[in-house]
Amino acid sequence: MTGRRTTARRASPAWPRLRYWFDTIVARGTAVLIGWLTLMCLAIVVPASAALVWARQDGPTTWSEQVVAVWVSVGQTLKIGGAVGRPLYVLMSVLLALVALLFVSTLVSLITNGLNDKVLALRRGRSTVLEARHTVLLGWSDQVFPIISELVEANSNRRRAVIAVLGPKDKAEMEDEIATAVGRLGHTRLICRSGVTTDPAVVSLVSPESARAVLVLTHEGEDGDAHVVKTLLAVDAAVRGRGTPAVVAAVRDGRHKRAADLAAGARGKVLDIEDVTARLIAQTSCEPGLSLVYQELLDFDGDEIYTVADPSLTGRTFGELLLAYDTSSVIGLLRRAGSEADEDADGTGRSRLELNPATDGVLGEGDRIVLITEDDDTATPATEPLPVDERAIVAPPRTPRPPERFLLLGWNHRAPLIIDQLDASVPPGSVLVVMAEGEEPLREADRCARAPGRRMHVEVHRGDITDPRVLDDLDVLSFDRAVVLGYDVRDTAPGALTGDDRTLVTLLHLRALEEAAGRDLAVVTEMTDDRSRLLAPAREGADFIVGGRLISLLMTQIAENRHLAAVFDSLFSADGDTIHLRPATEYVRPGHPVGFATVVESGRRRGHCVIGYRLHEAVAQGPSYGVRLNPDKRERLAFGPEDSVIVLAPGAGVTPHRERCRTVPRARGGGLPGRPPGRDDVPGGGW
Repeated sequence: MTGRRTTARRASPAWPRLRYWFDTIVARGTAVLIGWLTLMCLAIVVPASAALVWARQDGPTTWSEQVVAVWVSVGQTLKIGGAVGRPLYVLMSVLLALVALLFVSTLVSLITNGLNDKVLALRRGRSTVLEARHTVLLGWSDQVFPIISELVEANSNRRRAVIAVLGPKDKAEMEDEIATAVGRLGHTRLICRSGVTTDPAVVSLVSPESARAVLVLTHEGEDGDAHVVKTLLAVDAAVRGRGTPAVVAAVRDGRHKRAADLAAGARGKVLDIEDVTARLIAQTSCEPGLSLVYQELLDFDGDEIYTVADPSLTGRTFGELLLAYDTSSVIGLLRRAGSEADEDADGTGRSRLELNPATDGVLGEGDRIVLITEDDDTATPATEPLPVDERAIVAPPRTPRPPERFLLLGWNHRAPLIIDQLDASVPPGSVLVVMAEGEEPLREADRCARAPGRRMHVEVHRGDITDPRVLDDLDVLSFDRAVVLGYDVRDTAPGALTGDDRTLVTLLHLRALEEAAGRDLAVVTEMTDDRSRLLAPAREGADFIVGGRLISLLMTQIAENRHLAAVFDSLFSADGDTIHLRPATEYVRPGHPVGFATVVESGRRRGHCVIGYRLHEAVAQGPSYGVRLNPDKRERLAFGPEDSVIVLAPGAGVTPHRERCRTVPRARGGGLPGRPPGRDDVPGGGW
């Protein structure tokens, strides 16, 4: 037995045994390790020093002199002096050299560790941001990339703009992802800090009290809205008594909006993602091309909405203001209800917004003009009156809008709200056909179809929208409008299509039907991922609604100008003044070249604010797809019978239904069922 063990031990490789021996020494502690290192050092240095002494041609010849020379070489190599003389002198020299060596080694170690700790802390993003008038982003999601892109564009005319991001990832990792997705930041400087956004002490790292705006990004997962509310409370605790930054946030479930509003405070603006998305889908279903108009308005690449103060126009009527600018389009007034100092101090929204007010309304002292222009410094009044061609203006048509047939393919928790908003906008007698599958979606759709007081008739059919036979039986191309919704993720079976995958397959079948029939169908498509939009088999310039990107653009606009929250609230409502695409022939004579000021004047006489146009011949040509917002009013063009004029005008404006089909969604993240009292009673309610 002993012979077997000896043979096995000898047969084992030497290198693993040596590593095991070294690991054992290291594990025994610092003192043992220092002893072994000292012995190993002496075992190498002493023989090497002796070899050097004996190899010298002019070296010492006697044994005593050689020993002294070896000692001097060892002392110089090990930095312990190597002094010679009396034994006490040599001993004290060695002792002082060892003390000096220990002190220097300790000092170097402390400096190295301190620098390493500082570099590690900076890499982890734990230092405080000492900035002012910067923009703070709290959280990390897909929203961060479009928001930073838009902020960079908005800051293109500002020097030393700063964006501070606080997220749960490593600082370097966040910087790399932003650099890859966004690219060059121009004049804007990016600062990333790492940490949880629900801890007030961590939120203080990005100095929210001195920021011009704080954006709280949506959080993934079932408890996403709860995380947003906790982050808003953390911001309030971090800035308490030290500042009042403008806060912008968004929640996915409308039931949590009231709590988020309370947590955001008086200067906070909270958006309801589902509500805003549903409203835009419904409006775009009635107005094909409307999503392109909102895309142009919401991003900072082109013309946006601004509020300007122009004392030189005080006393002018709103009708006169419509033609007071040649390169800006006026759409409303921001009435000053209190002193400017009071408003800026507390931010409680003392100003009152009037979007598309009566043409005889007068611009008062201290009021601001709401307009669409290229930048906040490009709104300058025209130097001379703009010409208007009276002969080209036509009388408004009196023909009522005929009923239309709508098709809704798919179902999700936004569908009931979309139907409510669509019902408030369509002509009476219109028909909506819903195609869905699954017990719960069909049950909700039937409840919507049975809601009393509807302007349109709702039919519900069971079927798989990815099955081409189902679409053939529906005679899809006989409808005037179609909406494709993505199902909520329910079916997790292998091979089951969910989300945008199902939507893409449905669009493939619709595109095949369009090509076979040789005609196009106005389709509005909802998607959850903006990258899926690039894969969509749809014609150029089609309407796509990506809720996450839409909210990102809205949050950025409101962060740059908090007054715009009221503007977009009105634009997305079903019973207020909203954006429409109307036939150009309802305003001016077709084929007759006119200046755009003539179109604006024609709209003014009907109580409409004309803000742009869309040319039919360019609907498939990117990047604008025929949409032109805020053209120069001196520009002359001849409109054809299929061209459209973009106007801000009153919506359908119907009496709210006594009973809506909006159902209580499933509780997410432990939320209480039901919506806040009074919310369902106001179709155009705030965000």
